[in-house]
Amino acid sequence: MSFAAHWSPILFTLFLWWFSTGAILYLDGLPRRTFRWSVAGASVVLIAALFALYKTANDTSISAVYCAFACALLVWGWVEITFLMGFITGTRTTNCPPGSSGWPRAWYAFQTILYHEIALLVGALLIASLTWDAPNQLGILTFAILWISRQSTKLNLFLGVRNLSEEFLPDHLRYLQTYFTRRSMNPLFPFSVTAGTIAAVMLWKAALVSDVVVGEAISLTFMATLLTLAMLEHWFLILPINFGALWEWSMGSRRKSMKSHAGQAKHQAMPARLHGTASSLPKPVTEDLTSTT
Repeated sequence: MSFAAHWSPILFTLFLWWFSTGAILYLDGLPRRTFRWSVAGASVVLIAALFALYKTANDTSISAVYCAFACALLVWGWVEITFLMGFITGTRTTNCPPGSSGWPRAWYAFQTILYHEIALLVGALLIASLTWDAPNQLGILTFAILWISRQSTKLNLFLGVRNLSEEFLPDHLRYLQTYFTRRSMNPLFPFSVTAGTIAAVMLWKAALVSDVVVGEAISLTFMATLLTLAMLEHWFLILPINFGALWEWSMGSRRKSMKSHAGQAKHQAMPARLHGTASSLPKPVTEDLTSTT
């Protein structure tokens, strides 16, 4: 393994995976009045990322490969931000109806993310159209890995896993956890991990072939690392460990927001308590005397 072809893209992927996740969680933990600014900024980044994907589609240089990979993650990040901030979610925004199970429950769950899934599909179509029949296909391949991995994660959360990661859900999306199931494992999980691991091993084998050109080796390493991280996230779902500690730094905004809301609620409650206290006092004696005469 060489540094340029393998170690550098591995470290780059690890950093983007860790930092981008934390950045989105941090922005999502800020007061809701800031959400429109976050989405506006992310939309500017989205346009720039799509333009960069188009410009690098016919370029297979090392810099173009890095750019395509990063831009695909930025497009994915825009869809994540709009979902977590409640702008693009689904037709259902309430708890799962009590007693529902089987296909009706699955349909209710799908309704909660319907628009989000459409946004993912549109994002994939945009990247595919901008890079169609071009030499540099890393952008759409990266987005495809993210999409397949996320679909697997959603299905496993629905069918049941140990760690639901509900602490990452903002208050306005708390209803989503009613569609999750907590259990040690579900029948789909072994197949998900096995299929993903086999695909990752195949990508690693292709990336480590000695006669592969540097640009192609970097692309394969990016995809292999990303898929490996996706499988690691799958194991996070069932292992008895607190993987959320990796993004503890990003949760500070949410704690500050909670303290701010608690302080405001306390401040608003004080006049009500004072009013209630005053109204519960006995009326002045003079008023009583007047009424009796």
